[in-house]
Amino acid sequence: MGTINYDEMLKLENQLCFPLYAAARQVTGLYTPYLKELGLTYTQYIVFLVLWEQDGIPVGELGRRLYLDNGTLTPLLKKLETAGYLTRARDTSDERVVTVSLTEKGRALKEQAKEIPLKIGSCIKLSEEEAQGLYILLYRLLRGE
Repeated sequence: MGTINYDEMLKLENQLCFPLYAAARQVTGLYTPYLKELGLTYTQYIVFLVLWEQDGIPVGELGRRLYLDNGTLTPLLKKLETAGYLTRARDTSDERVVTVSLTEKGRALKEQAKEIPLKIGSCIKLSEEEAQGLYILLYRLLRGE
């Protein structure tokens, strides 16, 4: 077994984490002009993506779906609730569970956001096969496979 070259290991160009981080920031940045028109941040947008798919979801499930902890999610949900986009209510059968539901204003936002995925897709220069392969690999990483 050879000796470990720590200098090589510590080069930025040899870190898998760096291109993942930089690419994520770059792709997220593509959303900024479209989300700014709606008055949303990227994190708020992904909350809406889940709620438009499954309204009336427990906060814990929302956090699991978005890979966000309660410390990040709670202030975000409070802000969206104050803006009139959603409501939070304790489950009557289990006070520990808080359910998040869209208001009419939150549901109406879906119509304004419907073209964002197409706009972003046209900005990312990957073939359909490359995009699908990347999608599969990234979810394997997220699931710890």
